[in-house]
Amino acid sequence: MLKEKLKMMNGVLENGNYQLGQFKFGELRKSEVLERKLMEEKTYQTPCGTIHYWTNVLHSDEITLVFLPGLTADHRLFDKQIQYFENRYNVIVWDAPAHASSWPFRFDFDLFDKAKWLDDILNQEGLTKPVIVGQSMGGYVGQAYAQLYPDKMTGFVSIDSAPLQRSYVTAVEIWLLKRMEPVYAHYPWKWLLKSGAEGVATTDYGRSLMREMMLNYDGNQKRYAQIAGHGYRILAAAMEKNLPYELKCPSLLICGTQDHAGSCIRYNKAWHQKSKIPLKWIEGAGHNSNTDKPELINSLIEEFAAGI
Repeated sequence: MLKEKLKMMNGVLENGNYQLGQFKFGELRKSEVLERKLMEEKTYQTPCGTIHYWTNVLHSDEITLVFLPGLTADHRLFDKQIQYFENRYNVIVWDAPAHASSWPFRFDFDLFDKAKWLDDILNQEGLTKPVIVGQSMGGYVGQAYAQLYPDKMTGFVSIDSAPLQRSYVTAVEIWLLKRMEPVYAHYPWKWLLKSGAEGVATTDYGRSLMREMMLNYDGNQKRYAQIAGHGYRILAAAMEKNLPYELKCPSLLICGTQDHAGSCIRYNKAWHQKSKIPLKWIEGAGHNSNTDKPELINSLIEEFAAGI
């Protein structure tokens, strides 16, 4: 019975816009970018815990690229982007609440709290022209930010994310979102590790990074499940609010042609058709297209930012 239930739940991973986890745990191995000391690590205290973020500010009154990793991913997801942009634009990247170094953290927050804390961090740094670049769950945070602060966001780039509006998802998908935690808690870890690495990337680099981040959770699958389960629940709650989540700033959608994390491809097609936001397909890239095709993604972001 349990096996059948888990099999059914796994269908959400294939038919809903949700990815397997990709994150670090415990002591973080420093990324290549952070080892170069150009990015300064800082913290922001919330009622639930401390958020760790990294920033490099060239001119505070100019555009800032705000990189938001997907659910269970850490700051290293954007290493190739930070490396390219840190001397071109103001850049900032975080370990999202309860993720990686932003731990310990109480799971007593929602998607809008994350957006509010992000705004507080930007204010703390004196950054007034954010261009949010969100991968997967990071894209949902960006849309929540746009809902709360419609006149603050200078630009928005969605990387393998999806629209937050209620109209794009079914009642069954939302029902399953609220019940994802047992999948991560009970599936064999070896299966999750293999599926996570191979399921979100098509290149050796992307898969290696995925596997490395997941290996940091060896021995603590419970926390892995808590982070994923909570993330999906607050995503469902944000969708059920049925808010417009209108993007009033210049925006760009990016999606890998081999993105098999749920129905991301279908959602992006519908998002583009309904909103007329430009959509760029990344040939041969998976759900983490910025790790599979970093040079192409960087050029698209650079062209987009230059046109704002």
